[in-house]
Order: sequence, then structure tokens, then C-alpha cells
Amino acid sequence: MSPAPPSGPAALSGPALCDPTALFTTAAPTLGTGHAFGTFGELLQGALPAPDSDFLVTFPLARWATAVFRPAPEAREVRVVPGHKGKSRRVAEAVLAALGESGGGLLELRGDLPEGKGMASSSADLVATVRAVGAAYGRTFTPAQTEAFLRGVEPADGVMYDEIVCFHHRAVRLRRRLGTLPPLVLVAHDEGGQVDTVTHNRTATAIGTSERHEYARLLDRLTGAVATGDLPAVGEVATRSAELNGRRRPRAGFPELRTLCREVDGHGLVLAHSGTLLGVLLDAHDPELDGKAAHIRAGCAPLGGEVSVHRALGVGDDWTPGRDPAASAAADGRFPTSHLAASAAPDNRPPAPLTTHRLEI
Repeated sequence: MSPAPPSGPAALSGPALCDPTALFTTAAPTLGTGHAFGTFGELLQGALPAPDSDFLVTFPLARWATAVFRPAPEAREVRVVPGHKGKSRRVAEAVLAALGESGGGLLELRGDLPEGKGMASSSADLVATVRAVGAAYGRTFTPAQTEAFLRGVEPADGVMYDEIVCFHHRAVRLRRRLGTLPPLVLVAHDEGGQVDTVTHNRTATAIGTSERHEYARLLDRLTGAVATGDLPAVGEVATRSAELNGRRRPRAGFPELRTLCREVDGHGLVLAHSGTLLGVLLDAHDPELDGKAAHIRAGCAPLGGEVSVHRALGVGDDWTPGRDPAASAAADGRFPTSHLAASAAPDNRPPAPLTTHRLEI
């Protein structure tokens, strides 16, 4: 009699990822769904003194990518919708191979993370894909196993971890878990256009020795600030990271956003280092949040582009899209409802792909 198939996070470990014959497949595959949150740029991004030590610190956002996988054991390949998501198709095929499955299927991707803005849309697609294909066969994967599937596909953010992490994005490897912060909001200016993450990482200017030591100090300070919930220190580190990044890729509107941040007593600026967004960091429970957001919007008007409001994921949030943390916070009185955008479709219709929130304040 065959032993029961493994299940849960330990279903795949060690050699199982490399040796599909070490796995037991489920009796009948079914439709699988996976989700992954995006980020608002990075709290900190740079390089440490050691070789090959490029890193970023994630800033998880209450916006998600969703993947749905319909297995087709008789098919010879994975088909992906939208068709340009070829990297997600490659990851789906890698997961199937690790599971010992020779068939294919249909992979559908949707969500409300716009591409090329610095919100980890590609990484979220890939992580959601791993989770969806695994779910179709009754498997779950640890964050480290998910890293292994993504490694070699492209530089990736650490969105497989449900907290703020320091992540080696080029090596696709966790460096350090930092924890979570209280509820926060970003009022963001988008300078427009798109940035290709792969090209950006390939052509980025090298970081010098003195800056690498500064990044190490900033990482130590940020680690302590997240652990203690020191939001002013978090904001100072994030602002400094944006400043340093400006030496390699100047950000239009940085002086104006910095002035606006001071005027509304914001914690600091958060930058999408390989994107188009720059945001002012505010407390989600600030009673003057509406007025501050309106002031920032007015101040950004001469810059052109778009202004949007985003809710960070933090302490007490459910980190899946099944329970909208912004809506939950509003119900608790922690986050003014004027900053929320309805994204759910009526119950009698399937959810439609979501677009960037453009909130009138």
C-alpha cells in the first residue's frame, strides 16, 4: 500500500524540487488559484560592501496579482493569458515539472498592479503562478521553494514573504526578515511612462564603495526602525534611499514632493527605484489624512502626471485579497473611506481585471 501523499508547506523540500519522482501526485487535479501582493517601490534599495550584494527592502501594498490555473493533462504545453506573460508560463512549466506532471493547462493572470510602475507586478504574477499551479495539484510551497522556481527567470522582489523583507533581488534570495509596520498610506505621484525592470537591472550604474557602506548603515537602521515601529526613522531611511538613487536615475518632481512632505508633516518619501512612482508616507489613522492628501494633490498639479492613494499592508492585516485591509481599516475607523475605491464586481459576475486606482480627493 502506497504511503499517503505529503501535504502542507513541507510537501516539497530538499531534493524533491530537483527530483520529481520523489513526489506523489494527487488523484485528480482541479482548478487552482493563487494570489500575491505587490509593493510600493522599496523602502531601501542599493548594494552592500560584499560582492554581488545588491538588495532591496520591500514595502508590501494592499494590491494583488491573481493567477488561475486550469490543468489539462492531455495538453502538451501551458497557454497563458495575457499572451505576453511568457515568464509566468515558464514558471508554471517549472512547477509542473517539479510535480512530475507532463501535461499543460491554461494560466490566466489578472489583478490591479500596473506594469512598469515599480509595484512588483511581474514578481507578483510569478509568485501567484507558483501558488496557483501548486493549488491545482493540492500542493503548497514555502517561500524558499518559491524563490527556487523564480531564480533564473528574472530579478524578483520578495513578495513571497508576508512581511517586510530585505531581499537580494538579482539572486532571488532572502537576506533578512524585518517584520511589519502600523497601517500606512502613500499619496503618490506618477511621472508617467514605464520602466522595464530587467533592462533597468542590467544597465544600472555601479554603486561605489562609500555608498555601499552607507547602504549597510541604512539597512541596519531600517531593520531596527521596523522592529520598533519607529515611523519617522523608516521615513528618513526611505527618503535617503530615494536621494541616493537620484544620483543614478534622477526623479522628476523629487524636490516638489519633498517640500510637500514637509508641509503635511509626512514621515518621508518612498520611491519606486526601478519605476515611475514617488510617494509621501502618512499614517493611515491620521485624522487630517483627507486634507493632507488634497494638499499633496494640489502641489503635484504643476508636475503633470497622476496622483493616486495606496494602502500599505501592515500589522493586523490579512495579506490576501479575500479581505480588503483598506476596507477593514475603514470599518475600524482607522482609514477614511474617501480614500477607498470599489474594486469588487457584483456577485453574479466574475471579477474583471482591475486597473490603477485614480482616486479623487
